[in-house]
Amino acid sequence: MSQEALSLLRALNWLPSTHPTLTAPLLDWLIEEDSMTRRFEQHCRQVTVRPMREGFINADELTDERALLPDDARFWLREIVLCGDDEPWLIGRTLVPESTLNGPEQMLQQLGTRPLGRYLFSSSTLSRDFIEPGSVGALWGRRSRLRLSGKPLLLTELFLPASPLYRDLA
Repeated sequence: MSQEALSLLRALNWLPSTHPTLTAPLLDWLIEEDSMTRRFEQHCRQVTVRPMREGFINADELTDERALLPDDARFWLREIVLCGDDEPWLIGRTLVPESTLNGPEQMLQQLGTRPLGRYLFSSSTLSRDFIEPGSVGALWGRRSRLRLSGKPLLLTELFLPASPLYRDLA
């Protein structure tokens, strides 16, 4: 399931937030400014992370993501499944330019089973450049360029069928 979901994550088609298929309840989820981990915690007893892949990749392994990040040679890649009460709700892919990984931001390499949102949203230096909604088939996703102390990282998220996002749309 996870490899299939990862290929769907990479196949997301990005849409302007004014696209007619983006209803208000859907945008309420896709343009969420706060931590998605925190949002999920309102719908379950426990949010957990299942790491799938973590490590450095070369710039030539990036797709259209490359245009949204600095021209570094290497990037820290973290791909995870975020679960609500052990049910997979979201696939997350974080790309961190090597140049971002200095100072306190080195912690991004040591998150393990901790949700990224818990780390990011506890930082007073967090800002967001944009949130871009997307879809692939009947699934929805989003990507954001975030900055810690002005240093960028790219987060792409795909909401899996069991996600509470879809219950709110029903």
